[in-house]
Amino acid sequence: MASADITQALRELENSSAPQQDRPSGYKRLLDQIQSSSTASTNFSADLGVFIDSVLGENLGIVAARPLLGAAVESIKALQDPDAKIQAATTALRSLEPRIVSFEEQDAQLREMLADTYQAQEEYVEAAKVLQGIQLESSQRRVSDDQKVDTWMRICRLYLEEDDTTSAESYLNRAKNLRHQISKPEIVLAFQLSEARILDARRRFLDASQAYHSFSFSTVLDEEERTRALSSAIICAVLAPAGPQRSRALAKLYKDERALQLGEFGMLEKMFLDRLLSPDEVARFSEKLQPHQLAKTADGSTVLAKAVIEHNLLSVSRLYDNIGIDGLATLLGLDADEAEGYAARMLEQGRIAGSIDQIDRVIVFDGSEASTEGGSSVPRKLVTGKGLRKWDARVQGVAEELERVASMIQLQYPVY
Repeated sequence: MASADITQALRELENSSAPQQDRPSGYKRLLDQIQSSSTASTNFSADLGVFIDSVLGENLGIVAARPLLGAAVESIKALQDPDAKIQAATTALRSLEPRIVSFEEQDAQLREMLADTYQAQEEYVEAAKVLQGIQLESSQRRVSDDQKVDTWMRICRLYLEEDDTTSAESYLNRAKNLRHQISKPEIVLAFQLSEARILDARRRFLDASQAYHSFSFSTVLDEEERTRALSSAIICAVLAPAGPQRSRALAKLYKDERALQLGEFGMLEKMFLDRLLSPDEVARFSEKLQPHQLAKTADGSTVLAKAVIEHNLLSVSRLYDNIGIDGLATLLGLDADEAEGYAARMLEQGRIAGSIDQIDRVIVFDGSEASTEGGSSVPRKLVTGKGLRKWDARVQGVAEELERVASMIQLQYPVY
């Protein structure tokens, strides 16, 4: 409840016979009085609420009211107690709501300040909801594309802090429409990182790995941020479904000289060189994963377990010309039916080349690597012959090195 002296002072201002142009000074003095007593009074929020209600009344015009509301916003910002600041800002927003069309700038300032306070308290969803109320499409104030995208990306990041990828993606998609009109590098980086995190959370690990890897080359970021992005790129590449596309992603990461300094390099090297992974190595690697990366899939296995099984199966196809289903099951640590199911699925999707002889219970690998294009499950081409495969690998290596050198030149000399 508002203080009696503040209520009385407001009543006198409203009933005053002073000229209208002199009234704002009286309101300003009263606001200073409310602010000076904010540390000793528990009624600051209520006092400020009745003050704003009076300012928004018929005693003052819009032009006179806006500076007073701006001063009220500054007085709330000056509060040190987060709970008091939240209460005062919430009260002010409630008072502004009926006339928000005339005071959109003040409403936006209040919401941004309230969101900052919620974020500092780690109440990310509440902060996001407050920011959603900002009027970005308005005829009363000019909002640049950078401001719109910055607000949307902030909401997106807040939802990502709570692992709400559905809400985060909806605001990322809004920002995507204006992506090419953004002039601030920090907003572009926020967009790229948020996109990578959403792809990661959606388990589109191959796309996420590529996004993280591109992000890690940004010269605007400090070394720690670039290293963290590269680490995330390696983790996502490891978790991606085994096949030619992942092999190309692993090759790019393996040839990145910075990867040698990371703890994930051991797993990256083994996967790139098609070596079988032991349970102990997998267990150590799993300690570095995020909760969503350890979630179970529809068949009851984790994303990591499935990725390791598919990788080991791919490695077996490189080591053996043929193998019995029971022997494969022993190597993969599965029962025979599960091992055959994994092999059949990868053969069907064109990620390994060969055939299954169900009568003799033998899987025959034809010594070639299936290749798919554009994520299609239909094999585009079968490359046979060890010599031809080696030639292809060398050509691919030269092309990747050329692309890396070109990227380095572009980063060093962006004008050209």
